[in-house]
Order: sequence, then structure tokens, then C-alpha cells
Amino acid sequence: MINVDRIYQRVLTLANKEQRGYITPQEFNIFANQAQMDIFEQYFYDLSQFLRRPGNNTVHADAVDMLEEKISVFEKTASSFSLTNGIGALNTLGDFYRLTSVRDGNIFFESVTKKEARLFQLSTLASPTATRPVYTLDQANNRITVFGRTPQNVTIDYIKKPAKVEWTYIVVGNKALHNSNASNLQNFELHPSEETKLVLKILTLAGITLKDPSLYQIAGVEDNKNIQQEKM
Repeated sequence: MINVDRIYQRVLTLANKEQRGYITPQEFNIFANQAQMDIFEQYFYDLSQFLRRPGNNTVHADAVDMLEEKISVFEKTASSFSLTNGIGALNTLGDFYRLTSVRDGNIFFESVTKKEARLFQLSTLASPTATRPVYTLDQANNRITVFGRTPQNVTIDYIKKPAKVEWTYIVVGNKALHNSNASNLQNFELHPSEETKLVLKILTLAGITLKDPSLYQIAGVEDNKNIQQEKM
């Protein structure tokens, strides 16, 4: 968890816009959510890349372990996910991002492609069974279909989307002041190590909006430098 007000103050300071008139709270919230999603989605591309490389025995220095730690913050379980005729609508989970497993008690469903599911059903030996069930993921329609075992409810493990960031405020003397008691206040859900990256990404977005090439170029260079260091 990263404090949203701390990020906002750092962004204002680095952009030299202390009057709060250049990067408004509304603009900041838009930039903040875009930056958070960019960093979050990059985790999965980086994890796929690093899994192809040999790791090391030092947990705190292994790239895969570090990424999995950052992703683990967003892991959730829906223990009573409803199925109708073997089909479950993932959009009933408002924060759904990526599916990790489907299970019925201690029985795990194997993930297969639609083509594989069709071939399995045509095969006497490979056909899904109650003890060896499978499922397909239809990303276009945001749903899963299970075969071989069709309970009314299953347990699914998934990665949720980060909550929408909200820097809340009140206006005093024509200035926006942070309201830490607002019910809709929402900090960043990213790992604390992402604080610098967040600031740089928000500055890049702000620089484009403010039409200040120097701001987004500097922020972009620093962000790229950090990315390169992480992937070395």
C-alpha cells in the first residue's frame, strides 16, 4: 500500500506546480490510475520473461520471487462461484483481472484450450471425468466452461484489479487540501517498492498534458533507466 497523498505531494513538488492549479486533483487521479495499471500489467509480462531465465537461491534477489510477491497482494478467492450448465460468468466478479485456478473441493480443473476440450470430448480415453475435469476460458465473453464435472458452485482463485485510486480533498481558500477522512479515499495498492516508479509515470503523463516536453522526457528517461536496471 502506498499513500496517495505522499505521491501527490511529490508529483507537485517535482513538477514545480505548488499552486495546485496546474495538476488538478481530478487530473492527478486520472494519471494515478493509469500509472498504477501500467505498472500492474507489466508484472505479468515481466514474470513471463523472467520465468524463461535461470533463477538464484537468494529469495530477496530473485526477480521471479520479487514479482510473485508484488502480485500476491492482488490474489483473491471466490469460494462460491456459480455455474449454470457448466458455465460461469467472470464479470460477476467486479474486480476480476486474471484467472489462476478452478477447483471443486480438492479436485482441480485443468486449463485447456477450446480446441483441446473438443478433442478430449471426442476421445474415449482422454475424455474429461469427474476426477479429471477440465475448463476453458473464454476471454472475449469473460466466462469459463467446465467439462467432466459440473457442480453448481466451484472455488476460483484469481488476480483482482487494483482498486481505483482516489486523492480526496476539500477546497479551502480556492485551494484543494487533502481530506484523509473521506469515505472514498483510496491509496495505491501497489508494493511500496513501486513508489518512485509511480511518481515518474505520473510526471510523464502530466508533462504530456501540460505540454512540457522537458518534464515528460526527464521522467521518461528515469523510468526507462529503472526498467533496464530491473531487467539486467
